Amino acid sequence: MRWGAWSWLVPDGLWEIAKPLIPPSKVRPQGGGTQDTPDETLFAANIYVLVSSCAWRTLPPCFGVSKSTAHRRFMIWSRAGVWPRLHEAVPHRLDDAGLVDVTRVVLDTAHVRAKKGGEHTGPSSVDRGKPGSRMRVLPDANGLPLLVGVSADNTHDSEGLKPMVEGHQTRHDPHRGRCFKPQRLHADKAYDRADLRRGLRWKRIGVRIARKGIESSERLGRRRWVVERTMSWLSGHRRLSPRYERDSRNYLAFLGLSAAPCCFKRLVRLTT
Repeated sequence: MRWGAWSWLVPDGLWEIAKPLIPPSKVRPQGGGTQDTPDETLFAANIYVLVSSCAWRTLPPCFGVSKSTAHRRFMIWSRAGVWPRLHEAVPHRLDDAGLVDVTRVVLDTAHVRAKKGGEHTGPSSVDRGKPGSRMRVLPDANGLPLLVGVSADNTHDSEGLKPMVEGHQTRHDPHRGRCFKPQRLHADKAYDRADLRRGLRWKRIGVRIARKGIESSERLGRRRWVVERTMSWLSGHRRLSPRYERDSRNYLAFLGLSAAPCCFKRLVRLTT
């Protein structure tokens, strides 16, 4: 496969992982050339929108696809679950190479301004009450974003711990029964709740949550830098911050699409 001028957008090998996940394109009843556009070109166009944060209508003509075609295919693939499955497939390859370290995971959130409002947005306490969302990330000890999520900005951080941990434990390969169970979870004082500590211990997960009024935040900083670096990797894709999608499913799709290359680049770096 030849990407031409846009080869820098898609790391070598990522398309080979994504290709089996892409549903076959359907011929439109009214005809036209939509079905003739290669899937790899549309894949690269979607990543370009993610990286550059350009509007669909300003997609460069170099891709040879119309804005409506690129956007429609993004929506079709999003509803088909392509992006979360791609995000799962790359860590599975890392796990095959013994490169997933779940001896500890670090949970944290980041504020994202929501330009157009929409689902899972709320008044921000750090942005003068403007609509915002929270990007939730759960990376492994090396900073690989194994699980991502989104919630309203006025949702307390602690409310996201159970969904993130449960999602982390139930994600698996249906053919191999794979499950990444963390041994320890690190989090800041926002998650210091007795019921959350009990729930983690019941799941046999070590608790490393800073205690309010007892432990210094500097102690947590030895582990916190990992998740902050992961946030920086994801925020480097300009479509994520600020948020332009009113539909939270579309924003979460972009979030999953951004996490997959982050994991894949580490796979290439550690296996070559």
